Amino acid sequence: MAMISRRRFFSGLGAIGASSLLAAHSRASSQLPVLRATASTAQLTPKGYPPTPVWAFSTEDAATIPGPEIRVKAGGRVTRTLFNELPEPTAVHWHGIRIDNAMDGAAPLTQAALPTGATFDYDFVCPDPGTYWYHSHNRSREQVARGLAGPLIVEDVEPWLGLPGAASRELTLVLDDWLLNEDGSIVEGRWDDLHAAAHAGRMGNTATVNGQPYPVFDLRPQERVRLRIINVATDRIMPINLPGLSPKLIALDGHPVVPRDVETVELAPAQRADIVIDAPVSASTQIGLMLDTGRGNQVELASFNIEGEPIATAQETTRPLPSWTTRPRPDLSSAQKEPLLIEGGAMRGMTEAMYHGKTMGFRELTSHGMAWAFNGVAHGIDDPMFEARLGRTILMELSNRSAFPHGIHVHGHHFTILTRNGVSDPHKDVRDTVLIGADEVVEIAFVADNPGKWMIHCHMLSHQASGMMGWFKVA
Repeated sequence: MAMISRRRFFSGLGAIGASSLLAAHSRASSQLPVLRATASTAQLTPKGYPPTPVWAFSTEDAATIPGPEIRVKAGGRVTRTLFNELPEPTAVHWHGIRIDNAMDGAAPLTQAALPTGATFDYDFVCPDPGTYWYHSHNRSREQVARGLAGPLIVEDVEPWLGLPGAASRELTLVLDDWLLNEDGSIVEGRWDDLHAAAHAGRMGNTATVNGQPYPVFDLRPQERVRLRIINVATDRIMPINLPGLSPKLIALDGHPVVPRDVETVELAPAQRADIVIDAPVSASTQIGLMLDTGRGNQVELASFNIEGEPIATAQETTRPLPSWTTRPRPDLSSAQKEPLLIEGGAMRGMTEAMYHGKTMGFRELTSHGMAWAFNGVAHGIDDPMFEARLGRTILMELSNRSAFPHGIHVHGHHFTILTRNGVSDPHKDVRDTVLIGADEVVEIAFVADNPGKWMIHCHMLSHQASGMMGWFKVA
């Protein structure tokens, strides 16, 4: 097959080394827009390669990778009827939204997975502005890896774009990581690869931005643009560099931060960052969006083409995003303390853990596909890790005693990062997913103000499927 991309494609990318709820909601509503989960194809590789068979979301138009962008203003409702056209059950989780528990889509905890040919009505309020996303939450390490993910943007009630110091426009950039054969097809037969799951997870050899290889985005000289960057990869941590664009961080996981200069933004799977960039003065310049793959290697995922008439106005200090007014502040004086001990994986392992009510040694655990545990329990879906009274502040100490980093996601809540390894976090960022390095201890706090059963798991989805899963109850 003729190679017509602007670089050797694969060699370049090789461096990237509850049944009752089902009865209540599995019905179509003619009044709700339909979101289909269906089989499709996408051109994930350069022209000249065959399109890739994928699973994707669609609305009225053809299915797309990523799924169609859903936009709503803060306080507004998202209403969609999910129609499952896939050959296996699925469900949709609306990641990062402080949502009504029955709408969280966290199969099997908050709803039964939706069978082939069935429908489910999602109808919920989005209280907080920011950058979010939606994705499959059944057999996620396979279904997300096949393409079932899309952006969900919640806009501020009062406009920010166009104000002094703000950006003039915005771009949503969905970063993904695919494991493909040389003919462009997804590598099959390795979804339950325990060797990969016990290490860093299922890593791809192909990266896309908005479902495309090496897309080019046009900027005018001196133009200020807001980038909404979402890492939807199943397992790959993505350290992103934007050299020559004076990047300033303005939000993490949807929550505003005081604008600050950033050289590298490290995004674990499921994390998001809103970044303001300023195009340089000179035209005819192309600047790369770079992925740091380690050991000094940088791979260009996309580029910005600087051309056209310059923006005449001088750039002002970056304008902060409006503060959230809906999230309660943790009260640490009477906090309920809960530990989260992370154990397992290659190069460390664990002596034993509980799995489905039985204590097993590490070898027996691996025979069941388990390699990780929270608080000595592998894939703890049977009983809650803890219970909290509604409105109680939870102080969690996350201790990673493994040899690998993990992106820990808390459903239905946003938490404040207090300390890392006993040192106070300088920014006290508010997130829904936190990246914890090997042998690191991180303290987080949140108000358990959302009643229901809420998952907490590693968003390296290979790690989640092989043991790093639990839940807690707020009542």
